[in-house]
Amino acid sequence: MEYLIATPVASLIFAITLIVSVMAFYNQNLYGKLMLHPYNVSRGHYVYTIITSGFIHKDIMHLAFNMISFYYFAFALEAQIGHWQFALLYMVSLVLSDMPSVLKHRENYSYYSLGASGAISAVVFGAILYYPTARMGIILLPVQIPAYIFGILYLVYCSYASKYSRDNINHDAHLYGALSGLLITILLNPPVLPSFIQQISAAIQSIGH
Repeated sequence: MEYLIATPVASLIFAITLIVSVMAFYNQNLYGKLMLHPYNVSRGHYVYTIITSGFIHKDIMHLAFNMISFYYFAFALEAQIGHWQFALLYMVSLVLSDMPSVLKHRENYSYYSLGASGAISAVVFGAILYYPTARMGIILLPVQIPAYIFGILYLVYCSYASKYSRDNINHDAHLYGALSGLLITILLNPPVLPSFIQQISAAIQSIGH
């Protein structure tokens, strides 16, 4: 109840994503209707799937990983940035993170995409702007590093993986979701950028003393 009152938008998105994802696991017809198919979307068909594909996941592990990431960052970001601002950031980033995939795979009939990773990357990077010196790491790995360094490494990896990786992960969505999150957060609250720089500068100076 505390989360619902303090951060209603993040709470609603969290609940809807869980419910719709689980429903789709047991309903292949629903699963197919909600999945992003760039070939069709680029031709003006099922355009709504640019949004609905962000509320379904490949399997339980995919859902769990995204929801854990969402839990750690989304509620703090909404409390910091505001309710409608968080809703705008999440939904616009969800769309923007999918557009490169639509363009890249518009002639590939066999390509499909799903998951909230693009929007969640935006949330993570919005949070990094506010808390650049917080410690961050990857689940299952004990090493933690400052958030701004994690962000740089993440962008470098996603950029490389989007060009050369042959796995089934939509690295383009991760990359452009992160960039969308940075841009939209700064547009919504311009003072966050000088504060981000100041926090990093102070952290670096403290190392030298």
